[in-house]
Amino acid sequence: MALLVPVETAPTFAAKEGTAAPDRLIEGAPAFKTWEIDTALAEAANWGKIRTGVWEATEGKTISIKGETFEFCHILSGRCEIAEDGGESHVFGPGDSFVLKPGFTGTWNTLETVRKIFVIAS
Repeated sequence: MALLVPVETAPTFAAKEGTAAPDRLIEGAPAFKTWEIDTALAEAANWGKIRTGVWEATEGKTISIKGETFEFCHILSGRCEIAEDGGESHVFGPGDSFVLKPGFTGTWNTLETVRKIFVIAS
């Protein structure tokens, strides 16, 4: 197992594809692609699994609920607007990075097809 793993921003292997769950869909018909590049266990930190990869979504608005999950995101292309329930909304585009902490609930509005690198601890 390699301990240095490059994150290719345009993976050449097939993505896992999906759509928004009906109970999370607000508007549009967003489609998702996920290229999971690596997983690791972080039991010492009580996180369990750390997942890294590339994710892409087409236009649409969904409810975002992180639960006990921590997610770091770096936007490669496109634009999205994320609004926390009862808080501010932020628009992110290429080069922007952000963290969604455990307990986050709000909306994710993909304004133009977005592609991001993610690191998720759950």
